[in-house]
Amino acid sequence: MASSVPINLFFQLFLLTSVIHFSSAARILSTLVQDQSQLLQYHNGPLLSGKISINLIWYGNFKPSQRAIVSDFISSLPTSSALKTTQTQPSVATWWKTIDKYYHLSSSSSSSSKKHPSLVLEMGKQILDDKYSLGKSLTNKQILELAARGDQKNAINVVLTASDVAVQGFCSSRCGTHGSSTAYKSSGSGVKVNNKFAYIWVGNSETQCPGRCAWPFHQPIYGPQSPPLVAPNNDVGVDGMVINLAGLLAGTVTNPFGNGYFQGPGGAPLEAASACPGVYGKGAYPGYAGELLVDPTTGASYNAHGANGRKYLLPALFDPSTSSCSTPV
Repeated sequence: MASSVPINLFFQLFLLTSVIHFSSAARILSTLVQDQSQLLQYHNGPLLSGKISINLIWYGNFKPSQRAIVSDFISSLPTSSALKTTQTQPSVATWWKTIDKYYHLSSSSSSSSKKHPSLVLEMGKQILDDKYSLGKSLTNKQILELAARGDQKNAINVVLTASDVAVQGFCSSRCGTHGSSTAYKSSGSGVKVNNKFAYIWVGNSETQCPGRCAWPFHQPIYGPQSPPLVAPNNDVGVDGMVINLAGLLAGTVTNPFGNGYFQGPGGAPLEAASACPGVYGKGAYPGYAGELLVDPTTGASYNAHGANGRKYLLPALFDPSTSSCSTPV
């Protein structure tokens, strides 16, 4: 697995010393549609499992309505069988069912007899930093510092940066990324306690690069040109963030520590969602997102229903059982 060596970043945060795995599974929304016929390879590492809290860390100025779009998406994920039956179809919960197949496949292909326990995602804390405590130009290290403000165990800490915040590599090479941190904290008996959490960062591209990171809700900056679609929640930047967050969340749970499911170099892997770039509905091709549902009142395009009457556009996921890109519609 020489091609999947992670980049390790070390930083001191208060009394915690964290060893960071940084995955460059950076999400760049592409207008190119690629055919990934090869099954994503399982590298025998752990997938996220058990009860995992998703903590949202809002950095910069977000309106309450914008925060509600994202938190409703998280609440739409299948935390119980009851939720799966109450959402209008096609739903966020049924879109996520493709991820369940990775867990079944990893259990059957694992060299050990131990099976991966099921994954239960739940909404955790929401932490607001609207005072820009670290400034408006952030490095990768500062993103990790923000991520560490969430839970240090059994968690995915999601850092969301506002449209006026510049982040290292944002727009030029990525729209978001995911990684993990192992925090070692000395206990009273002198024994080091190992807590591991995953993190995601996604930026609001509305004023910086919507043609790169919020397509198809904005004209693409290159490739075939087609009219932009109407965003389902009437917010080009945040609806684009949901697309990126959804794809990175799929990559986080199936390849949390750089040795799960991915294809290609470990430093720039194709994962559950990034293996299907630019695909949102059947018949997608370069510059065309595919056949989508359209709201008759607003004209907005979407492919999944969510909590509180929300509609979302979610990326295709690579289905390991069919070796093809699966879309909600």
